[in-house]
Amino acid sequence: MGTLASELRPLARDMANAPRVYVDANIPAGAVSVMRRDLRWDVLFVVEDDTLRRASDASHFARAIDLGRTLITLDRDVCDVRRCPPALGPEVIVCVCTDERTLVKMLRHI
Repeated sequence: MGTLASELRPLARDMANAPRVYVDANIPAGAVSVMRRDLRWDVLFVVEDDTLRRASDASHFARAIDLGRTLITLDRDVCDVRRCPPALGPEVIVCVCTDERTLVKMLRHI
């Protein structure tokens, strides 16, 4: 038997009608609004949670795994396989773009 989150993860994934994403603090709030409003994604935005706001990249990675969410970030540090081993999951999307408009355009294609 695992943690409550690990036991509920498959149920949440199967019940979700939309992508379940974990968005770290470096994604602009406007892009998060587009994900929620236009794309209708289930978004956990760390800026809205005082306990997650200042967490490390490794903590965000671990929390996304625990919650069964895809981590979306602009931070290339999560590409460091020693700190965030891809074999553990979750899916990670590292967006590389110059401005929020380009980021939103990229998110619409994901």
